[in-house]
Amino acid sequence: MSVEFDKPAGKYSPGMRQRLGIAQAIMEDPSFLILDEPMNGLDNHNVDKMRGLFAELREESKTLLVVSYNRKDIELLCDSVYDMNRGS
Repeated sequence: MSVEFDKPAGKYSPGMRQRLGIAQAIMEDPSFLILDEPMNGLDNHNVDKMRGLFAELREESKTLLVVSYNRKDIELLCDSVYDMNRGS
């Protein structure tokens, strides 16, 4: 797969834009990350890679706030779970 690096980010696939957003979020080495549906638009291979990345960030004592409808993501990534019903 070849990637054209000179095209605007908005021209990439949704999955590539999602990965670019995650890369941008972790570039500055934050201690706290808010991830809203971080696996949205990713294929299975990249979902596995992102789960691995987030697990590594946890190992580095980073705090991750993950918003997701995907139960598997919640089970694999979260120590504490808060379930919202109708916004509360």
